[in-house]
Amino acid sequence: MITIGIDPHKATNTAVAASELGRQLAEITVAANEAGQQELLAWAHGLGAEIRFALEDCRHVNGRLERFLVGGGEPVLRVGPRLMAGARKGARTRGKSDAIDALAIARAALREGAALHLASHDEAAREMKLLVDHRDALVSERTGLASRLRWHLHDLEAGLEPAARSLDQASVRRSLSQRLARREQTVQVRIARDLLARIGDLTRRERQLASEIGKRAKRYCPALFEVPGVASLTAGKLIGEIAGANRFASDAQLAHFAGCAPIPASSGRTERHRFDRHGNRQLNAAFYRIALTQARVHPGARAYLAKKREEGKSTAEALRCLKRLLVRVVWRTLRSAGEPCLSPSPS
Repeated sequence: MITIGIDPHKATNTAVAASELGRQLAEITVAANEAGQQELLAWAHGLGAEIRFALEDCRHVNGRLERFLVGGGEPVLRVGPRLMAGARKGARTRGKSDAIDALAIARAALREGAALHLASHDEAAREMKLLVDHRDALVSERTGLASRLRWHLHDLEAGLEPAARSLDQASVRRSLSQRLARREQTVQVRIARDLLARIGDLTRRERQLASEIGKRAKRYCPALFEVPGVASLTAGKLIGEIAGANRFASDAQLAHFAGCAPIPASSGRTERHRFDRHGNRQLNAAFYRIALTQARVHPGARAYLAKKREEGKSTAEALRCLKRLLVRVVWRTLRSAGEPCLSPSPS
């Protein structure tokens, strides 16, 4: 088995073939376009052995290449940047280059083995992630604009600012707009009115996206909404970040990927586990929100947390146990749902 590590960039992709012992066999650099992808694949198949690819998981930079390889039926492993960095530090070759990084990626894939996840191409989940990320960006932009608007309002007149977290309400924005329109149209008032109009536009677009995300999530996996604490946006986040539950052989792999598997931190007679700060933090946050909701309103979860606290666990440790249990529930729910509906209709 030959492992081909690939260091992706916007203009080029550098690949290094490594033996099962991590010895470099060959390398190639191709353009990051369709012709370069075909050249890379022909070079890989010309090595004369069974092959698998290992790509540094760097979001949009490796997206087209990953989809090309997976679409062609090639096995592709995703290697986190931290794993690759660790492999590079332990190498005998000093310095940094695309070839050195590609070899480090291949060696990290060889070292980690079954702990890594095969890449899969779930177009519906990919579109969901794009929508959720775009909505998150709009919310972040609106928050920044609201903060700037509040400082202008505070400077204009005491008490002119609306209540906290109320600018997403059309009635509040309309009332504030009317009050600003009656004032002398100084530069600061004009800026405040412009900020208010942009906040209203972002709010409308964000709500349209939230509605579309909810409809797509229900088509993808209706059973996911039966899990207490899972609403439209959380379901969209789970679907987009998991990107196909079938690529995880067990719920333990998904828990490791999400950073929801507690790490042993025992010493001597003390046996305990600590919080895992690695993994997909967006996915971890989604499970944490579900756990908090269930801890507040779900009788079964409240009883489970009480049982864990009776065992001597702190509230935080009990919540981590609940998160780990929720990973199993979500993994089974997504896998039992079968093939999702892949139609891209937003309605």
